[in-house]
Amino acid sequence: MSETLRDTFAPRPVLGSHLIHSGVVWDLLEDTVDLGEAGTVRREYVRHPGAVAVLALDDQDRVLLVRQYRHPVGMELWELPAGLMDVHGEPPWTAAPRELAEEADVRAERWDVLVDWFGSPGGMDEALRLYLARGISAVPPDERHTREAEEFAMVSRWVPLEQARDAVLAGRLHNPTAVIGVLAACAARDLGWSTLRPADAPWPEHPAHHHEPLHDS
Repeated sequence: MSETLRDTFAPRPVLGSHLIHSGVVWDLLEDTVDLGEAGTVRREYVRHPGAVAVLALDDQDRVLLVRQYRHPVGMELWELPAGLMDVHGEPPWTAAPRELAEEADVRAERWDVLVDWFGSPGGMDEALRLYLARGISAVPPDERHTREAEEFAMVSRWVPLEQARDAVLAGRLHNPTAVIGVLAACAARDLGWSTLRPADAPWPEHPAHHHEPLHDS
């Protein structure tokens, strides 16, 4: 029987670490890493608090997308509701419903883990967890979050899952969370949702398991 395909933890010794820049949300570090026979190297990377995202699916198999301006690329992108894990001690299964309500004025009755990934493991330690949210209802108007900055007047749209999939494959959607989430949802649905994990499933890859949070709320 073949070995289970999975990534494994195998950290190399860090001989020294230097904080290059302390940012508002994340920091830039330079580590001197001992690679054994391959020698010693210096690697710069972003230290990130991690993030959660939500693929909300209604009873018509429509996915909720929000449009947000992203300054580094100078574009308005259709994305899934998401947010940083920057509230100290907050578990991801609590952060995800909060982000969904804050960004899209929506609640959900059922929560499952859809997929996990690293944002860009060659340059940052950001870990992301995407939840599938079902049993959708609206947040009452008097309980809605006041949005600001890039989220101010943010537009939302319910899109058939197949239509979102087609937009991803045609190169019309570029946000990585939306790309991964939409394709993962299509695959999981084709498998009868048998791949879903509980909302509180272990998440050892999250940065909180490897270092102290960068910024408390």
